[in-house]
Amino acid sequence: MRVLSKFNVLVKKLYKQKIRSKSFILMTLLYLVVLSGFMFWSEIKELLFSGDADVIAVVNETDFDVSQVLQNTDDYTFEYVAADAVADNLKDDDYYAAFTLSDASGKLAAKIESYDPLPLNDQQEYQNILNQVGQMYAMSQVDLSPEQQELLLSSEPVITLNSLNEAAEDGKSADEKMAGVWISYAIGIIIYAFVATYLSMVTTDVASEKGSRALEMLLVSVKPEIHFRSKIIGTFLVALTQFVVLFGGLLLLLRFSDGGNKWSFVTDLLNSLSVGYFMYVVGFLFLTILMYLIIGALFGSLVSKVEEAGQVMMPAMMLTLIGFYVMLTGMGNPDTMLIKVFSYIPFTSGMVMPMRLGATDINAIEPIISFGLLVGTVLALYFVSLSFYKRSVLTYSAGGIIEKMKTVFKVTT
Repeated sequence: MRVLSKFNVLVKKLYKQKIRSKSFILMTLLYLVVLSGFMFWSEIKELLFSGDADVIAVVNETDFDVSQVLQNTDDYTFEYVAADAVADNLKDDDYYAAFTLSDASGKLAAKIESYDPLPLNDQQEYQNILNQVGQMYAMSQVDLSPEQQELLLSSEPVITLNSLNEAAEDGKSADEKMAGVWISYAIGIIIYAFVATYLSMVTTDVASEKGSRALEMLLVSVKPEIHFRSKIIGTFLVALTQFVVLFGGLLLLLRFSDGGNKWSFVTDLLNSLSVGYFMYVVGFLFLTILMYLIIGALFGSLVSKVEEAGQVMMPAMMLTLIGFYVMLTGMGNPDTMLIKVFSYIPFTSGMVMPMRLGATDINAIEPIISFGLLVGTVLALYFVSLSFYKRSVLTYSAGGIIEKMKTVFKVTT
């Protein structure tokens, strides 16, 4: 009971200290501001960057009525002019751009002119507009009625997926896979941000106590394993608290922004995925964070002063960075061999396996294997780190992380 009491005291002290710290409050508020900016970006963009619509001159040298396609919007208006009125008005900034439309052997030829080079977004948007005009122009050449043209443009095939392998489970639809891609992308960002924040926190905490020699006095009455566990659990609870606050804030923003449209979109997205998927996602998320906290506590015990904490954290940060970039490559194609390999590596599976779960027709045994490897790695790292922590926490040495480990083994064995 005394051991449990000391553990609880240390955890509560660490938790209250971190929750009340200015850095935690400011970081949480910063995350909420970023989330709010993302949720209300359309309103912010309209407030900050709204102005008069760009005027685009249209020189139509064909017999086709392009006004039925070129519709005015809040971003641009179309003005139909003669060819000789374009150059001077572009130079005088009366027109932002100009379209010259002509016939080329039954096809539409379009020339985009501007005084200054157009930004990439405008180039792509104008090309898409002119592609639509070109389709309508081509259909007008074969005497289709407006109704027939609309039917051709809006018609979509009815597609069903069928697997002839009776032993295989029903495949996911394209919408379900895209939902899995976006959710796994969000999980990857969360893991990377939380690991970067709380790995640094637990490492610098242990290093600071060790460098100030306060740890030596603390370990007179508290065993190293209790101190080790209290650092990991206390920091994990702080991370969990911040996650709950941010998740709750996100739900409120989704519910009340954009008239509830974003909330409807997200609920439709979530409904397309199974409960089992979310259980795996939560498990991978928190186990990955816990694993890196164990590594951070061990690394903090190796350094002799807090200034060295950044050096020993670098290998762990590189692992998370690798996992994050591998996950990003899966946004385009989650079925590559690279994604499959890294989905089994415990240090990166938390970012990569949720993508395979949501965006591919994965066999049911594969996530179980990956999750089992992650659990086994967390347990193995815990016991190995605990054993090493007892030796290294009161050992002071110089050099890199490998030299520090060698010194610990040399002194304590």
